[in-house]
Amino acid sequence: MESKTRTIVITGAESTGKSELSQLLSSHYGMPCLPEFAREYVENLKRPYNYSDVETIALKQIQQFDEMKEKGYPLLFIDTWLIITKIWFEEVYDKVPGWLEPEIIKRKVDLFLVCDTDLPWIPDNVRENGGEKRKYLQQRYLETIIHYGFQYEIVNGKYEKRFNNAVRLLVQAGIIKPIET
Repeated sequence: MESKTRTIVITGAESTGKSELSQLLSSHYGMPCLPEFAREYVENLKRPYNYSDVETIALKQIQQFDEMKEKGYPLLFIDTWLIITKIWFEEVYDKVPGWLEPEIIKRKVDLFLVCDTDLPWIPDNVRENGGEKRKYLQQRYLETIIHYGFQYEIVNGKYEKRFNNAVRLLVQAGIIKPIET
């Protein structure tokens, strides 16, 4: 039986407010948010990450996605997801596990909200890609989303404006019904 859960992935380059926007939308609609697993995983390593670690991350993302979809919530917000992981494999290792692309294709995502790079890049202990690399990766994410035929919208604006723009885009995309006044 196909899940009726509408899945919204919040994605984009590093330091574009994905996690904050995911949590705000989740809270606003009272629906679950699947947090970014990669950050948590890499922060807890006591060594540099490797190819096997990125595979572990991808497999966990798939597992978490499937488990949350099975719960049948009307909406599910996902912070980041497999598109970024696929490009991480390509950029860092120049190879992608053969099983990853079929897994991306078979999972239904109703909308990607791509956070624009209009917020400043803020370095931390996990981020690696500021400056021109950030812009380049943002373009790769968009090209990959388009390649798979996923619906997407770019969310811009700072702070509350970004959140309000995301809500507006969810309504425009038909994910959320407008509130009648």
